[in-house]
Amino acid sequence: MARKRVSEEHENHERWLVSYADFITLLFAFFVVMYSISSVNEGKFRVLSHSLVASFTSQSRSMDPVQFGTASTSFPIAPTPLSRTPIKLDLPQNMSKDAIKVEPSQQKKNSPEMDELGQKINNALKALLETELVSVRKSDNWLEIEISSKVLFPSGSSNLSPSARPLLRGLSNVLKNRNNKIHVEGFTDNLPIKNSIYPSNWELSAARAATVVRLFSSYGVTPKNLASIGYGEFQPKVPNDTPAGRATNRRVVIVIIAVGFDPRLRNR
Repeated sequence: MARKRVSEEHENHERWLVSYADFITLLFAFFVVMYSISSVNEGKFRVLSHSLVASFTSQSRSMDPVQFGTASTSFPIAPTPLSRTPIKLDLPQNMSKDAIKVEPSQQKKNSPEMDELGQKINNALKALLETELVSVRKSDNWLEIEISSKVLFPSGSSNLSPSARPLLRGLSNVLKNRNNKIHVEGFTDNLPIKNSIYPSNWELSAARAATVVRLFSSYGVTPKNLASIGYGEFQPKVPNDTPAGRATNRRVVIVIIAVGFDPRLRNR
């Protein structure tokens, strides 16, 4: 009986590709490393170059320690004279950062302008000055016209009362065509107010002052000379512990400044 011939195992002739792939990978890695080494940082190279040059070209240094406290006989050191004359500053002894320089023309003095203006205002407010609802105070450089709020406004409102317009019209006839600065200041009592229009007494006092300023402007007073200020309840004239005191504190003050006088000096 004939034997069955066993087929020979096929020999793999492509195993060289594995070695070739490994060789190509190593070669690629080699070129990557060479490329990274060849990329020189120009800035660092310059620093290194200057350091090497300075090291090899610097003068020889002595190893002897430096002596302090004794003068050298071979190299005397003379003091260098100052070539600049120090500047002398004449400053006031008491200097405040927020100090305002008072010009001679702004210092307190008797102002004929204020005397004349005060007389005109007294004539315009003659009927109301006989009551306690309106008062006029005159200083050397300003006039203050204090008007009770109940003459001008209903309670808790900044809308003018019908009787307030003739009063303010008479004042505006005196003040228009003048160069005086006019500040209108609003004040309230300490009773809190909170509604959809005025969240606090700040808004109420400011709105009342602005209403008077707007009316003055409509009556011909120069708008650039007008300013409105609201102080709320925080500058009472008298204590707020009685109804009469609270009524006194509810007021509007019209301040007329003399021409050329700094308004910031009024409260000093």
